[in-house]
Amino acid sequence: MNYEIITPVVTAFNNNEEIDYKANERIIDFLIESGVNGILVLGSAGEFTRLSYQEKKEFFKFYSEYVDGRIDLYAGTGSMSFDETVTLSNDVKNLNYKGAVVIGPYYYNLDQEKIFIYYDKLAKSVNGSVYLYNFPARTGYSINHKTIKKLVNNNSNIIGLKDSVSEPVHTNLCILETREDNFDVFSGFDDQFLYNIAAGGKGCISALSNIVPEIWSELVKAANEGDFDKSINYQSLIQELMPLYNMDSNFSYLFKLLMVYRGVELNPTAIFPFNQIDKNIINKSKDILDAVLEKFNKIK
Repeated sequence: MNYEIITPVVTAFNNNEEIDYKANERIIDFLIESGVNGILVLGSAGEFTRLSYQEKKEFFKFYSEYVDGRIDLYAGTGSMSFDETVTLSNDVKNLNYKGAVVIGPYYYNLDQEKIFIYYDKLAKSVNGSVYLYNFPARTGYSINHKTIKKLVNNNSNIIGLKDSVSEPVHTNLCILETREDNFDVFSGFDDQFLYNIAAGGKGCISALSNIVPEIWSELVKAANEGDFDKSINYQSLIQELMPLYNMDSNFSYLFKLLMVYRGVELNPTAIFPFNQIDKNIINKSKDILDAVLEKFNKIK
């Protein structure tokens, strides 16, 4: 198995919270040139809740056309509207995305039976591949590994999982449950990469790769080459960056500010009301990033 890092990419907006297509082109080029394995468009880091159905549709099309086959694309199509989710998931199949990554309905809690009913109907309504997205901290419920196995058994187009859980034992159970299936399990948190692949998983779909894609690409390369010492060293650098997630209520805004700090040309605004941040947080975050990059340059 080849391990991977998929970047749940940030979305660049202008000051009116409209998509800045040119800035998004620069982000795409930055990630591809830095060696990540794929890009997830409109995941959690992409502030998808701000966009209308039409804006999402146009943005997915833009990504497909600009990338033009240079890297694997995944689409975050989850919505509170089931019909919209189905339509967008079918749209991205026609745009040559590798799959639709679908978070389930949020706000209202679902039991395992309803989770199965939702994803089973979704998979049977979608022509392309579906990746389940389990994020209990945001949905209020977790998809049980037995439910995942049942869904995989009933739908050949459910081919993977993004598992954003604080306790990786759940991810391990999902890997074990589906080990005989053609099913890729990704961890959603950067600090779980080595745990994931040691258990038989595929890697990570995690957002620090927006800021330090070159560290992530070196980590994945070392893992694929079986270089344990290098893998540990690079994973340790990723661990040191994990506090950035909790520095502010919207990590996407901070991550965009840090990308600008690194030289990526974009307007680092965020959706309202998450478009304000304390300068002390920015400065502290830059110090953390600088320290990690200095260590990286010494060991690479």
